[in-house]
Amino acid sequence: MSSTCVFLHAHPDDESFLTAGTMARLAAEGHRVVLVVATDGEAGLADVPAGAELGARRRRETLASATALGCARVEFLGYRDSGSDGAVANSFSTTPVEQAAERIAALLVEERADLVTSYDPAGGYGHPDHVQLHHVGALAAQIAGTPLLLEATVDRDALLLTMRIAAMFRLLPPELTPDLLTNSYSPRSAITHRVRVGRYAVAKRASMAAHCTQSAGGDGVRTLAALLRLPRPVFRWALGTEWYVRRAV
Repeated sequence: MSSTCVFLHAHPDDESFLTAGTMARLAAEGHRVVLVVATDGEAGLADVPAGAELGARRRRETLASATALGCARVEFLGYRDSGSDGAVANSFSTTPVEQAAERIAALLVEERADLVTSYDPAGGYGHPDHVQLHHVGALAAQIAGTPLLLEATVDRDALLLTMRIAAMFRLLPPELTPDLLTNSYSPRSAITHRVRVGRYAVAKRASMAAHCTQSAGGDGVRTLAALLRLPRPVFRWALGTEWYVRRAV
């Protein structure tokens, strides 16, 4: 029996990192997959200046990513990107939680969603829009009566171990230390769902590659660019699991 699964994300490209494999797997298994993106990501780092042009490009990239993953529908909510420091006024992170939740709840009801995903309480690495999505997603699921809410995350214990090993071999830039992520994502003890997605690594890689603007910009090597440089077998091994925490609705 097929289900409708709605994936909430804060910015274009967030889906490719956290849930792309799960989305591709569900779509391949015959389920309806809907991607909802709160902002256009117009305040993010990129190889073009921040603003409306960047937002428009990132929308197009998201549509290409969604096609690679087999999504049946993509919705952009059109909130302003708050920026990594939350300094942008009248943005998603400052929108009343109830207001944004009502909009998403209406979509969940329209889709008769069986599953909705959002983010863990830390908002992953703490971006203000991610933290906001955690609160908005939880309330939206409650209002809509969606039976299953999963919060996308990363196994923090595994992530820190990987970073420490990489640091030992000087594979990380000096400014990127494990200490930066000690309060990010979720501890292994909190994780309730581990989804194996190695078979869908090609789709996940295509999803990442669609976000061309995110492969450059800033002073260092971007995470997306670094991951896409991995040999395909290593990519499949390293990104072959996605993690979630189930929350009561």
